[in-house]
Amino acid sequence: MAIRVMLVDDQVLLRTGFRMVLAAQPDMEVVAEAGDGAEAIENLRSTAVDVVLMDVRMPRLDGVEATRRICAQPDAPKVLILTTFDLDEYAFSGLKAGASGFMLKDVPPAELLAAIRSVHSGDAVVAPSTTRRLLDRFSPLLPSGTSEPQHKDIAKLTEREREVMLLVAQGLSNGEIAARLVLSEATVKTHVGRILTKLNLRDRVQVVVLAYETGLVRAGGGAV
Repeated sequence: MAIRVMLVDDQVLLRTGFRMVLAAQPDMEVVAEAGDGAEAIENLRSTAVDVVLMDVRMPRLDGVEATRRICAQPDAPKVLILTTFDLDEYAFSGLKAGASGFMLKDVPPAELLAAIRSVHSGDAVVAPSTTRRLLDRFSPLLPSGTSEPQHKDIAKLTEREREVMLLVAQGLSNGEIAARLVLSEATVKTHVGRILTKLNLRDRVQVVVLAYETGLVRAGGGAV
């Protein structure tokens, strides 16, 4: 079955461009479009959607609040935030609201398609280099690092799991973490899975958010 996508952006030209790219894929179908968050939520009442491509700055209801409302619903579609570096703080808020990742609006088509497929399959899309730049840019919005993280379940992590979590939070992929810690990618994936379970997190996006909010990683990418 094709991945059912809804495009949410107040710029018709952008939606048209995305629709042309997606329509050329045999495994994707644009089933709905919306010019703002309110219209997107309304569309979901009558249209089955797997992945929502969500802009952040829109009239009536912005993408952050729309994402929060959508992700709070049972069997909610995955949300992929589209952002620019001028709106980094919105992207972070979108991730906190439940989005499964973020991409830049000028992302190459191949990367956008890969991101949609990844999100649909249950993975999170956090481009490592983009994550580091993004977090650096909105670092003033985050709490300063503390020596004692405030999330009690972090104490449940083993030393290795905590080490892996810090690297995930700094935007490293499983392959990069494996190389850094001299482990196999399969082992890293297992560690990430255990971290998500122990901390009751949905995906590695939430790992990034939690690590910065609790001060495990300082704004700028360094571990506490």
